[in-house]
Amino acid sequence: MTSVRDPKGVGQWARGTQVPRLEAERRLRATYQVLQLLLTVDSPHVARAWLIGMNPQLDDEAPADVIREGRLREALVAAQAFVSGG
Repeated sequence: MTSVRDPKGVGQWARGTQVPRLEAERRLRATYQVLQLLLTVDSPHVARAWLIGMNPQLDDEAPADVIREGRLREALVAAQAFVSGG
């Protein structure tokens, strides 16, 4: 979702030896916010499936893809609809 090609970069972010670009950080924060919202009503398994599955709120795009494209608000709105049962 961050568009990082080398997974080592993510490990460096986690260890604090590198700082993600601003846009990558925004995507990570949005993903965290969406997942925390989903976890208020369902299991981690369902939250993961929601994130990678086709979503009718997003014209059958996967929320993970929408986040990667920088459409963070759309992903959050779709998560809110899921949580509210819509």
